[in-house]
Amino acid sequence: MERTITKSLSFGELTLQITEVGEDLHLLLTGGTKPHVGCVVLAVPRPSLAGGKDIAATSSVLNLTGHKDEAICRYMAEEMAKRENKVTVCTGGFHVDDITKEQIAEVLSAVKDMAETLHAAGRPSRAPQ
Repeated sequence: MERTITKSLSFGELTLQITEVGEDLHLLLTGGTKPHVGCVVLAVPRPSLAGGKDIAATSSVLNLTGHKDEAICRYMAEEMAKRENKVTVCTGGFHVDDITKEQIAEVLSAVKDMAETLHAAGRPSRAPQ
């Protein structure tokens, strides 16, 4: 399955492409005036250390020097790994010259909205391993 979600921002667009790779997920999160690959996050679901039946995620991150894309890629990878109980890779980058703190907050909010949109779509989850 492949799916694309685009979120309009006051100063551009943010695009999330979701591809199922066997039982795993690959996410490509890009936007701004210069989309790029600035970060790669691998999130692996696991039982929560707090106990119970909750699923958490452990992540490994690769960043290009000087890039700040980890915040959006890590959030998306970990949320999808936890919610879907699937190994998830998120690659991506968002760039706007002279971005403001308010615009950064808008991007972060849009990423959270995208994760909620996917969750609300009711995609079936795998049982914990």
